[in-house]
Amino acid sequence: MKNLNRLLLLFIFLFQLQSSKAGKPADKMEWWKEARFGMFVHWGLYSIPAGEWNGRKTKIGETTEWIQCYMKIPVADYKPLVAQFNPTQFNADDFVLLAKEAGMKYIVQTAKHHEGFAMFKSSDPFNVVDATPYKKDIVKAMADACKKYGMHFGLYYSQAQDWNHPGGAACSGHWDAAQEGSFDKYLDDVAVPQIAEILSAYQPEILWWDTPCEMTRERAAKFAPILAKYPNLIVNNRLCEGIPGDLETPEQFIPATGYPGKNWESCMTMNGTWGYGANDHNWKSSEVLVRNLIDIASKGGNYLLNVGPTSLGLIPGPSIERLKEVGAWMKTNGEAIYGTTASPFRRLDWGRCTIKKAGGKNLIYLHVFDFPKDGILWIPGLSSKVNEAYALKNRNTKLQVEPAGNYLKINVSKVEMEKFATVIVLETSDEVVVYNAPEINAEYSIFIDKASFKLTTDIPNCVIRFTTDGSIPTNESTVADVTNTISAPSSFVVKALCFRKGKAISGLAEKSISKEEPVSGVVVQQTKPGLQYSYFEGIWGQLPDFSVLKPLGKGIAQSIDLTMKKRNADYGIVFTGYLIVPETGVYQFYLSSNDGSKMIISEKTLSNDGLHGMEEKSMDIALTKGLHPIEIQYFQAGGSDDLKLEWKTKGKDRIVIDKSYLLHQ
Repeated sequence: MKNLNRLLLLFIFLFQLQSSKAGKPADKMEWWKEARFGMFVHWGLYSIPAGEWNGRKTKIGETTEWIQCYMKIPVADYKPLVAQFNPTQFNADDFVLLAKEAGMKYIVQTAKHHEGFAMFKSSDPFNVVDATPYKKDIVKAMADACKKYGMHFGLYYSQAQDWNHPGGAACSGHWDAAQEGSFDKYLDDVAVPQIAEILSAYQPEILWWDTPCEMTRERAAKFAPILAKYPNLIVNNRLCEGIPGDLETPEQFIPATGYPGKNWESCMTMNGTWGYGANDHNWKSSEVLVRNLIDIASKGGNYLLNVGPTSLGLIPGPSIERLKEVGAWMKTNGEAIYGTTASPFRRLDWGRCTIKKAGGKNLIYLHVFDFPKDGILWIPGLSSKVNEAYALKNRNTKLQVEPAGNYLKINVSKVEMEKFATVIVLETSDEVVVYNAPEINAEYSIFIDKASFKLTTDIPNCVIRFTTDGSIPTNESTVADVTNTISAPSSFVVKALCFRKGKAISGLAEKSISKEEPVSGVVVQQTKPGLQYSYFEGIWGQLPDFSVLKPLGKGIAQSIDLTMKKRNADYGIVFTGYLIVPETGVYQFYLSSNDGSKMIISEKTLSNDGLHGMEEKSMDIALTKGLHPIEIQYFQAGGSDDLKLEWKTKGKDRIVIDKSYLLHQ
């Protein structure tokens, strides 16, 4: 324990040292925050099978770079792909110039993904220079091209998951004797030396770790002396659980409010997979990509958008087409993305907002998705005086701005609408001050007879007034108490505004609260403790139809857990039985899982399906006292596994459902 504590202290010291050398701690992040938009490149041997192995194709939800794990391909069968890897059409300049045309400011290239194949010259022989007919260092080519064209360069490295080196597959579960070995020896012999190699040889500005399962702080400390040599290196939060890194990394989604006060980056694909997939034609539209970029920037984050090159070294045509369309929009509107900070508006019904300071002015960029049919754009709660307003595409056309109570009214009838989003600029010499709509917080979104909600605001010296009859609040409307409880014969909508000196100053808040009849329970004779379970094994990318599959085992589970599993990946469990509801009321259920899950209770469904890390979904439902049929489905494809079901009712804490509430016949 003393040695572990010493190593942990060493790591923390070195990590802080890395962040604090060469000036202020935030210096190294300045270019990254200015950039806002980058390219992810997922490329490796997996581009050869491209989602198909021995006639079996990857399913929806299965990404092609994971094909070796999904299909349990033996090491002896997978490693020979190196003889086929010869990307003779690869040109690093083309990659970088395409990224520049798209408006991207940095590239993160996979140096080594989970397959363990190095796209660089390494002391480990399983690399592109020594093992393939191509015999050229791809990472070096990309690093050189980025330097040539002024593009910031970063490298992805899978430190904790390697399916082709002994000891490296601990995270995914072994399926081949050739993968067995010591994980610590794998780190010492492969991962740590390779990190030293890529940092020394290519001088990346970003090091993008991935899948920290099986990593401990003691193991993470093995990398600390190397990282300390590169004080300006930006590292993400995926080296080890509990070590924050320089940025958060939400994957394939945009967090609702971003990560206030933190640097963060949403990494996302253009279709359904990271590596090249010959059969994946589910491409996002250019409009979606542009609006994702705007949405992320409006929440203070960066967008790392992926391309998956083919085995010949070409970026797929649909990716090129979309990146060029994004670039065309950015050529006109990039000013509203680069160097901006998060929106001061909590909500804008017609689009998003970014802001920044430039030339002694405060610039408010309004990204309009839904252009007003009447030509009037309404801005809620903006108290700063606007000196000038214009469309970013045509600065010479000045727009009329008028205050209208607690809103600002902008006449945009003469503005030419753009594809994807039209940017309107407001210039103010004042600090940007926005009085956002009050928050309406209800413990539940439904009620049986009485509904409770709270109204709060961060606006000083104001009064919140609200209505529940659909009308806009006035200075005569009801003043909000700390908690407002009302009896209602039917569903209703709360509307609220903040008032100061009798005048509305904020945006309008609205929340629907629905009245529901509680679902009746069932009468069941001769019940027994616990739930019945059925255990399955198979390779899935989403929840299968378990009703048509033959279980490999059955039994009684006293709790909803995974103790009956027979392996760590590619399995599924279905729990069935009854839940004892102790009293009639509204209940909130929380279903958390890694990977996918689903709960069905009294024919109401809560889905948390798909391939993902630990994620939570919730549902409100009104239930009568008594027994209610319940079914929980779960599947695990690889990596960590976990399943948890919690509930709460009015006035009580959220807790895991105790085994005393679970029954079966």
